[in-house]
Amino acid sequence: MSSHLPRRAKFASALLRTAAALSRATGRGDGSVIGGRVGLIVEPRLLELLAEGRQVALISGTNGKTTTTRFTTAAVEAAGPVATNSFGANMPTGHTTALAKAPQAQFAMLEVDEHYLGQLLEAAHPKVVALLNLSRDQLDRAMEVTSLAGKWRDVLKGVEDVHIVANADDPLIVWAASVSPNVTWVGGGQRWQDDSTICPWCGKHLDRFGEYWRCTACGATRPSPQWSVSDFGDQVIGPDGSRYELDLQLPGRVNQANAAMALAIASIFGVHPAQAAPRLTSVKSVAGRYAKVQRDGRQLRLLLAKNPAGWLENFDMIEPNTPVVLALNAREVDGFDTSWIYDVDFTPLRGRQVYVIGDRRTDLAVRLQVDDVRFTVLEDINAAVSTVPAGPVEVVANYTAFQDIRKEFDRVN
Repeated sequence: MSSHLPRRAKFASALLRTAAALSRATGRGDGSVIGGRVGLIVEPRLLELLAEGRQVALISGTNGKTTTTRFTTAAVEAAGPVATNSFGANMPTGHTTALAKAPQAQFAMLEVDEHYLGQLLEAAHPKVVALLNLSRDQLDRAMEVTSLAGKWRDVLKGVEDVHIVANADDPLIVWAASVSPNVTWVGGGQRWQDDSTICPWCGKHLDRFGEYWRCTACGATRPSPQWSVSDFGDQVIGPDGSRYELDLQLPGRVNQANAAMALAIASIFGVHPAQAAPRLTSVKSVAGRYAKVQRDGRQLRLLLAKNPAGWLENFDMIEPNTPVVLALNAREVDGFDTSWIYDVDFTPLRGRQVYVIGDRRTDLAVRLQVDDVRFTVLEDINAAVSTVPAGPVEVVANYTAFQDIRKEFDRVN
């Protein structure tokens, strides 16, 4: 792979790695973005050149793409070295850096921001594209979900040499993927359904019964999944009915669905699920998500929730009778509009000890009051640690609030 690079691309790759290393050395980040930016300035086709000759999977969706990419990487590593953007830098600069840092890797498992899927299809020539889900996210700057599904549908039309692995439970995903002649359907459940009540084919109301959905007007219906999660969530069921045990270190039904997606993707790269499934156990934290931190007699588990669907899934993961710290910011990366918190059902937190921190803690406090959830507003994570009782604590935060908390713990530890 790297041996076939033109001289200019080799030079660009060397500069990329140097810029990334300097960024890490100066504490400015992991270097994925700046490294890729430098490399692409020197050689605009660097991403395409680095992807040439590799077997590539692109994994995209509103939620779960970082975890699914990490699961898939662990599974496919059974077949050989894998290049991946494991820190979540999911735009072309991050993809370029990931490929440049692993020049000999035959495989590349790349998490892709939803808005860049078309660009990556052209540049990376993937073998597999995995479509997880679509839901409302960052309302002040993100595309409306039906429009985004339509954009995906358009870029997938006529793409016959790519195998699509798609979530059968999300009507928007099915609509986008159904233009492809080569689709593997995965069923893992979809708790958040508020963005898929209207049929994307005809605009009429969808009837929904759990994961099953159907349009009585045009007949569109949930496809039968080849891969699914067992009722108890402890197994993935393959296309031939074989069952593969899951022993995940990550909590929640959503991660069981992510695991099923990973096994489906890995199988296309020739990794048998019996070989792949045990490897998923090695994934214990994903870019700090689900990490456990010990501080002053408290055991804090860090959960990331960036949008209504993510908050709903996290409420399903938190342990009973455990205090909960909620953190909300509204910076550029998060989106400045916090009105989406009124789409979140906070009633599962009733009766718990709830503590609220973050730049927009007052907004969140008002929202909790609407749902009759009792809470205490605190200044920051240090104040929360000082206030909550000793023992386990769940911390649920949106993106920059999550990063602030991680930095504080890293600074002290």
